[in-house]
Amino acid sequence: MFDARGTTPNGMAPNRTAVIGWDIGGAHLKAAWAEDGRLRDAVQVPCRLWQGLGELDTALTTVLERLPAGADHVVTMTGELVDLFDDRTQGVHMLIDRIGAAVPPGRLRVYAGRRGLLSPQEARGQVMDVASANWMATAAVVAGRLPAALLVDMGSTTTDIVPVRDGGVVARGVTDHDRMAVEELLYTGLTRTAVMAMERTALVAGERLPMMAEYFATSADLYRVLGRLDEAADQHPAADNGAKTVEASLRRLARMVGHDAGDYDPAIWRAMAGDLVERQLRRIHDAASRVLSAGAPPLPSDAPVVGAGVGRAVVKEVAARLGRPYLDFCDVVGAPGQGWVASCAPAAAMALLG
Repeated sequence: MFDARGTTPNGMAPNRTAVIGWDIGGAHLKAAWAEDGRLRDAVQVPCRLWQGLGELDTALTTVLERLPAGADHVVTMTGELVDLFDDRTQGVHMLIDRIGAAVPPGRLRVYAGRRGLLSPQEARGQVMDVASANWMATAAVVAGRLPAALLVDMGSTTTDIVPVRDGGVVARGVTDHDRMAVEELLYTGLTRTAVMAMERTALVAGERLPMMAEYFATSADLYRVLGRLDEAADQHPAADNGAKTVEASLRRLARMVGHDAGDYDPAIWRAMAGDLVERQLRRIHDAASRVLSAGAPPLPSDAPVVGAGVGRAVVKEVAARLGRPYLDFCDVVGAPGQGWVASCAPAAAMALLG
């Protein structure tokens, strides 16, 4: 069981008024602002970190302009994984240095999972605890508010599935490798997942056709075609850098199976999208079932699924299939109606833990 509440050495929560929590991902930068322990706002901007640290600098400047000055800052990250860096150590060190240069001196702490909040210098020596620990921050906040729950955070790229019991995080995995092995981390998301990575075949006019191993379409195209995509959540260019319209998404999907969109009625391509989305939903459901089955003792049958991330609507469907009540992360943390708080759950969690 992990205790990741971010307390000071004497066990007391730090006494601060305004805290900005950051989540530096490989594709987005997220930030949330809490004042006197109450979440006020959250924001997400695209940050294609693999293209260079200048992307992060620009994103930091954009976000800082929207947030209050004079706050303390706490940060978690997953961006150390991008192929801009030689390894996690280099990535963690460079991201700490970059955000440290952007915020006021002496006002930054870094989340190190089970070790809590550390100074930047301390964090540089705890790379494996700092790396990709954002899921633990979200789960720790949920654990502080609910006796038992299954946190499912479906973002643009990945889905985290984390059990909470008796006020603690009871995940089996800690590192990305460990979590993927037990399906507490899935590389499937609402907008950025390449369709070629979702399944090997697609249902088209009664046939299971093999899909091309080409980056022709993404999961955003599937949800757009089905009318289930909030366009504000899709912050990156389409696979072909083309338009983000239903017509363009149909064209990209048809290309996945070697067709042009005009070869079939649009209803055929919608059925293809629906089948792929259904299989993504089943994958998340099956992984959630596996995580639940590994609990000893198991979570109570009435323990809710807590939905976070831009894919919360999908998570709500998972909860229904599991026969469990659903709670939105923003309601759990006392920020009802603030959808971006739930979409930026790790950043919001950092603001609360700080």
